[in-house]
Amino acid sequence: MKFALLNGQRVPEAEARISIFDRSFLYGDGLFETLRVYRGRPFAWAAHWDRLQAGADRLTLRLPVSAEQAWHQALDLLRSNGESEALLRLHVSRGLGRRGYSPAGADQPTWILSTHPAQPQDPAQPTRWRLSTSSWRLPAADPLTSVKSANKLLQVLAKAEAEARDCDEALLLNTTQHVVEGTSSNLFWIDRGVLCTPPLSTGALPGVTRAKVLELARELGIAAEERKIRSHQLPACDGVFLTLSSLELVPAIRLDGQALPESPMTRQLHEAYQAATRSADDH
Repeated sequence: MKFALLNGQRVPEAEARISIFDRSFLYGDGLFETLRVYRGRPFAWAAHWDRLQAGADRLTLRLPVSAEQAWHQALDLLRSNGESEALLRLHVSRGLGRRGYSPAGADQPTWILSTHPAQPQDPAQPTRWRLSTSSWRLPAADPLTSVKSANKLLQVLAKAEAEARDCDEALLLNTTQHVVEGTSSNLFWIDRGVLCTPPLSTGALPGVTRAKVLELARELGIAAEERKIRSHQLPACDGVFLTLSSLELVPAIRLDGQALPESPMTRQLHEAYQAATRSADDH
C-alpha cells in the first residue's frame, strides 16, 4: 500500500482527501516543489525549501512546518513507501477560507507530501526533447513568475498545445518576444563555448537545477552568462538543453520542426550533475 502525508498524518494515498473549499483547489492559492530523491534522500533540499519559503513570503502564506520537520516527514514517507529513487512533491495550500478571493480567515494551511516514480537518467543515452514554440506568453518582469504557485493554467495550455503538435515540451516566450523557459523546465543554450540562460527578469522561474548547473559550470571553468535570445536564433547555437529536477538535463533536438545541434558540453554538465547527486549530503 502506498501512502501520502496529509497535514502530518500518514494516510493511504487512495484515501487522501481535501475539502472542495480548499483554496488551492478553488483558486490555485498554494505552492509546490518537486524534488528528485536519490538513494532515499531528497536532492538539493535546502534550495527547494528556500524557494518554497520565498514563495510563501510573497503570497503571505504561512508554512505549517519547519524545514527540519518537513525533512523528517519526507524521509518517513519515503521509507513507508519503500522508495529510494523517486520524486517527492511538497504542496501547501492556504487552506479553507470564506467564499471569494479574500484570504481573510484562511489561517490553517493544508500540507501534503506525496511520492512518485522517477525515470532513471543516463547521460550516455539521454532523454531528448522536441520543442514547440507556444502561442501563450509569459508576462515579462512579473514578480509572480518567480513563485512556483499551484496556479499553472498557462503552462497546462502550453503543454497541451505542444503535445497536439507531437512535441515533448513547449518553449515559452514573454510579452517582449524573448525566450523564457519551458512549461516545467529552464532553458540553456551554448554559443561559441559560452553557456547561456535567460535572466530571471524575462519571467523565468529561479530553477533549482538551473542554479546547480550554473554552479557546476563555474567549477568546470565553463564561461556562463545570462542573456536574452529570440527563438529563431536557437538553431544557430551550438546546443540547447533544458533543466528540471525530475529529468536533470534534457537535450533539445528540434524546435518547431527544425533540427537543433547537440553539444558535448551538455553531456559534460550532465555527468557533473550526476556526480554531484552521488556525493551530496543535503541535510
